[in-house]
Amino acid sequence: MKGVLDRFTDNNQAVILIEEINKELVISRDQLPTGAKESDWLTLNKTDDTFKVISIDREKTEREMQRSLNLRDQLRAQSKGSRFKRQS
Repeated sequence: MKGVLDRFTDNNQAVILIEEINKELVISRDQLPTGAKESDWLTLNKTDDTFKVISIDREKTEREMQRSLNLRDQLRAQSKGSRFKRQS
């Protein structure tokens, strides 16, 4: 199962979004693999109702980052510029 590390909270928690089951998982930051950062995709293992983070999926993280950059570039290419005039 895959989840994306969405954000860190003020009280040292990590929020992971698991799209395939539409669930938000909140775990202690120290349960993450070393070096995990926001937007990293994680491999998760589910046993009963408990999830455990196994590793960072570097390939999926890179693919999703590239996909996001491609979408941004497409949107910029379609842009006709700002409707607002720049003030001098």
